[in-house]
Amino acid sequence: MNGTTFLGMPAFPRAARDALGDAQLRRNLAEATRTIRDKRAEAVGELPDWEELREAGRVLKEHTLRHLDRYLLQFEERVTAAGGTVHWARDAAEANRIVADLVRRTGRSEVVKVKSMATQETGLNTALEQAGVRAYETDLAELIVQLGQDRPSHILVPAIHRNRAEIREIFRREMGTGAVGDDPADTDALGDDPHELAEAARRHLREKFLRAEVGICGANFLVAETGTVVVAESEGNGRMCVSLPETLICLAGIEKVVPRWQDLEVFLQLLPRSATGERMNPYTSTWTGTADRDGPREFHVVLLDGGRTATLADPIGRQALNCIRCSACLNVCPVYERVGGHAYGSVYPGPIGAILGPQLRGTASAVDRSLPYASTLCGACYEVCPVKINIPEVLVHLRARVVDDSRRRPLPRLEGLAMAVARWALSSPRRLAGAQRMAAAAARLLRRDRPIRRLPGPLAGWTDARDLPVPAPESFRTWWRRTHP
Repeated sequence: MNGTTFLGMPAFPRAARDALGDAQLRRNLAEATRTIRDKRAEAVGELPDWEELREAGRVLKEHTLRHLDRYLLQFEERVTAAGGTVHWARDAAEANRIVADLVRRTGRSEVVKVKSMATQETGLNTALEQAGVRAYETDLAELIVQLGQDRPSHILVPAIHRNRAEIREIFRREMGTGAVGDDPADTDALGDDPHELAEAARRHLREKFLRAEVGICGANFLVAETGTVVVAESEGNGRMCVSLPETLICLAGIEKVVPRWQDLEVFLQLLPRSATGERMNPYTSTWTGTADRDGPREFHVVLLDGGRTATLADPIGRQALNCIRCSACLNVCPVYERVGGHAYGSVYPGPIGAILGPQLRGTASAVDRSLPYASTLCGACYEVCPVKINIPEVLVHLRARVVDDSRRRPLPRLEGLAMAVARWALSSPRRLAGAQRMAAAAARLLRRDRPIRRLPGPLAGWTDARDLPVPAPESFRTWWRRTHP
């Protein structure tokens, strides 16, 4: 990975074309996203003040971003007063170095992890492996991805592209290989019932929880008023990761801060209903600093910038930082439902990834330049976003940025020649009329009455995604002169 981009990934159009050819992937995605959409709609429909909650979430987030410097310093002050330590990281490399150094200092070579987008963004697992530290993912979906040597494809459900039969084969292949807590006989007889799969994961992880001395987590929210870290999850693995180890390290983006404890009242209603269609998160863990004989003895928070300050400077693009990682926009996106998350080539897939990734990383790579176009602009993402991020607006804004950036680079030879000819023809009414007469004559000569579906040679790229209309038998100007003498 390079920042939040997967190395070697093609730009979105090519990756999407490959994904569309995978019928099993499309079936898995269609079933999973439909189920989550239906649950969300039912949970949201129970609240008569849902739109007021959305507006409250938006206002709270925008207020926080306007005063982010003050709330971050307040958070650091409260964490320090509670016995914790705050570290500041400019980018992914610095964040990984800080975490690896903290783990080395404990003398341990294993860590257990709670699901965290920030650690995926920085590529922390790879950095820890290079430092001689083994990281065990404890979220069930993240465990599936890790054991399958795969990549996450969804913000909330990283293994959404896998069905039960595929998960069973991964568990059979990767579990029961002599690791503590694994029983080869059990995995050989494993079926694809969800309860069996969950039990197999539970047995696989139990000993790792009990012997772990270091836990690593992300954060859904950071409360500036109290210095509290909040993690919301559904399985209970997060509760064990933040309470059993002697040392706890939290890596979170600077935009996760909220001003007051009371603000959680809004977000802890918005998040579960938008994410999993539940009234509340099954497990919401909050902790502040350290305490004698209770929880970790050492507590560290690593605050990651990673392009967020630059994003904050963009008055239109900054609203992407309001995101609370619910993934509701992915579940309603017609593009995501058909191609999945891997096609985006980024840790953050779907509509939010299409506006967040190119801002955090810039648009220097082909992958990042293509992401703002990975959308139909249908607006479904805006309709379901719990904090009212206008994703279509940001997509159009980023498309304009990509175009502006492209003007600073020389055009390919053939494209440059085509643009020069078009400029020459379109800059003169007489030349344009002559070009139209020539095109109409060519159509009559070739006896074409249907659109051209495929242009030859280097022009084929134009017809990859569209048909070329047959020129009209006569231009508007000619028709006007003929019918209005």
